[in-house]
Amino acid sequence: MVFVIMATLVSMAAPRFSNSIALQRVEAAARRIVVDLALAQRQARSSNASQTVRFTTGTHEYSLVGMSHPDHLGLEYKVLLSEDPYGASIVSANFGGDAELIFDVFGVPDSGGSVVIQVGNHVRTVTVDPVTGRATTP
Repeated sequence: MVFVIMATLVSMAAPRFSNSIALQRVEAAARRIVVDLALAQRQARSSNASQTVRFTTGTHEYSLVGMSHPDHLGLEYKVLLSEDPYGASIVSANFGGDAELIFDVFGVPDSGGSVVIQVGNHVRTVTVDPVTGRATTP
């Protein structure tokens, strides 16, 4: 009888737990993109050189082109959103008709745009202001 009650409780809690995990993952992935876009903007200003952020929807990844990864020196700064801890998909990335955002030496983006990511049923959009380059999630 105890096992039946426990099994019933687990079967009721599992979908909620799974849904909660998916929500946390999509929000974490969106925050990571916001932080990395701010990093790219700062890098462009401090290095006095343009900095490109390239999104690849097919492999659900993005890279800060030409920047070394802080944890893996010598390797390009690349984030695979489809892997742990995010498990996210890039649904779309559009910055003025392409999937690249380029910050000039003043940190000004070449265009505004957005990246849409998804985990399970949860979707988040990261929007980049075309004037300031500031990335936000509503």
